[in-house]
Amino acid sequence: MTTATAIVAGHGLALRRSLPLPNPPGRPASVTLSARSLPHARHRMSVPACPSPRPCRCRSISSESSTAASAAADTVEEEVEAESYEEEEGEEEVDPQAEMCYLDPDADPEAIREWELDFCSRPILDARGKKVWELVVCDATLSLQFTRYFPNNAINSVTLRDALSSVSESLGVPLPDRVRFFRSQMQTIISRACGELGVKAVPSRRCVSLLLWLEERYEAVYSRHPGFQAGTRPLLALDNPFPTTLPENLVGDKWAFVQLPFSAVREEVESLARRYAFGAGLDLDLLGFELDDSTLVPGVAVESSRAKPLAGRRLTRTFVFSSSSIPAWMNGLEICAMEVDTGRASLILSAGVSTRYIYSGYEKTPAATQEAEAWEAAKKACGGLHFLAIQENLNSDGCVGFWLLLDLPPPPV
Repeated sequence: MTTATAIVAGHGLALRRSLPLPNPPGRPASVTLSARSLPHARHRMSVPACPSPRPCRCRSISSESSTAASAAADTVEEEVEAESYEEEEGEEEVDPQAEMCYLDPDADPEAIREWELDFCSRPILDARGKKVWELVVCDATLSLQFTRYFPNNAINSVTLRDALSSVSESLGVPLPDRVRFFRSQMQTIISRACGELGVKAVPSRRCVSLLLWLEERYEAVYSRHPGFQAGTRPLLALDNPFPTTLPENLVGDKWAFVQLPFSAVREEVESLARRYAFGAGLDLDLLGFELDDSTLVPGVAVESSRAKPLAGRRLTRTFVFSSSSIPAWMNGLEICAMEVDTGRASLILSAGVSTRYIYSGYEKTPAATQEAEAWEAAKKACGGLHFLAIQENLNSDGCVGFWLLLDLPPPPV
C-alpha cells in the first residue's frame, strides 16, 4: 500500500501520522471481510420454554496475506470454518417463534451494569395481519440476552417497564444503571419506562453488540418466521440529519489526521479505565477484529489547551488543521463515529442517535483533499474502525481521552 509519511520528531511511542493512500490498480486491499461466530456464543445454558442461543455471527476483519500460498491457506481455513458453522446450524434448530431468556453462567450478574435495548416492529405479521413488535435486550458482551414479542396494540411505556422488570427477575440480575437505545423515535416511551425503574436511558448508537445481534437475528430468526414479510422496510428508520454547528464548549484549538498500529489500539482499549479519565472502548475480540499488529488504524487527534494531559501515547500527524474540544464535555456525548465530507471540506462528528456536528472545516486544497480521502480509505480498509484522541498539545506525549469508534450500517429491521 502506498503511504504518505510525515513522522514528527520527539520521544515516546509515536502514533503514526503516515496514512495509507488508495491502492494502485491491480494491488489488493490490506484487509478482508468475512463472517465468524462470536467467541462466547457457544456452550450456553438453556432456559425452560426458550431455545438455547444460536452462535451470533459478526464481521471478521483480518489482515490479508501478500503471498498466494497464504491466501490459499486462508481460503481453506474459511471453508473449514464455514463447514463447521453449517454443522452447528444443523445440530441446533432455531424456533423463530420462541423467545429468549439467557444469562451466561460464567458472567457475574452484579457486574452487568449497562444494557442495550431495542423496542420496535419486525417484518413479521401475526394472525391478525398486524406487525409484530419485539423487545431485544443484551449487554455489551452478549452475556445477557433477552427477547420477547408483543402485539402492536400493547406498545407503551407500561408494557416496556414491566418487560424490563421481568428481565431482571427472570435472569436474577439487578436492573442496570444505564440502558442504551438507538432509535430516536422511541425515546419518549423508553425514557419514561426506564425513569419509572430508576434507570438512566441513554440515546446512543454505541449499541454495537445489539446492532450486530439484530443483523444476525434477521437472518436466523425473522426470515424463518412463518409470518415473515420479505422486502419490508424498517418502520423506524435511523435518522441521518444535516450536520449543525459544534457547540462552543466542544471547541478545541487544532486537530490532525493520525494513525496507530492495531497493537497499540488494543493496548489503549485494554488500559482505558486506568489510563484516561475520559473515553470509551469496544470489545475487539467480540467484534471479530483480527488485524495484524502492525496494521495502521486511522484516527483524529484534537489539541485542547484546556485539557490536562494524562499518561498516553504520542500521536504522529500528517496534516494539522486549526479548529477552534474539551474532553469532559465530550464524555457525555456518546460519540459514535467521525467522517470527512470532502465536498464541503469539513470533519463531521456523530454522537447520540441523531446528532451530527461540523467538527471543523479545513482549507480545500489538493493536498488536504488527498489526505482526507486517504484517511477515509484507511478507515474503510480497517472495517470502519477508527478513533478520537484528545491531547493538551499535538506534539506532547500525553493523551487526555481516547474513544474507539466504528462505522456500522443501519440494522435491517
